[in-house]
Amino acid sequence: MKLDEVMFGKERESMPDIGFRMMSLWFRLYYFFNPQGKYLNSIGIKPGNVVIDYGCGPGGYLAWTSEAAGTQGKVYAVDIHKLAIKSVERLIKRKKLKNVIPVLADGYSCKIEDNTADLIYAIDMFHMVEDVKSFLDELYRIIKMDGVLILEDGHQPRESSRKKINSSGKWVITKENKRYMKCIPINF
Repeated sequence: MKLDEVMFGKERESMPDIGFRMMSLWFRLYYFFNPQGKYLNSIGIKPGNVVIDYGCGPGGYLAWTSEAAGTQGKVYAVDIHKLAIKSVERLIKRKKLKNVIPVLADGYSCKIEDNTADLIYAIDMFHMVEDVKSFLDELYRIIKMDGVLILEDGHQPRESSRKKINSSGKWVITKENKRYMKCIPINF
């Protein structure tokens, strides 16, 4: 096994604890120089929205998302890694984020009710998803039919991301830019 696979879980859905800790440290430094709000302003979070940060990691986007959704909104921080949820819980306490709810996913299943989200974003994690169909099916289950999915490629070519989304049969790409694809659910 290569060192990067041990540290970062290449093509693994849940990275090892040491990899998660290193990633968290890197993101703290990155967010210091690149404020999250600049990026998230473009995805369209509105006051009162129910937003899901799917694959939230250490929670680098949650404070800004919490503020954007406002007191009438709700933010679910979903991750498969237990350390991510612990990190989010500490962030909630430290920043007094009253509208953020941490959710530990079990594989591709999370304890969020059907048709809940106005907006879901999945940033820098799509490349780690092994069972893309189950992942996109779960996002489809939890989004409202007029909701929006913002999906970043992660560390894979855009064409690979497009192919995965188009083959799901449940999502349509409506907009693309350098960082992400905006998708809407197909209403059957």
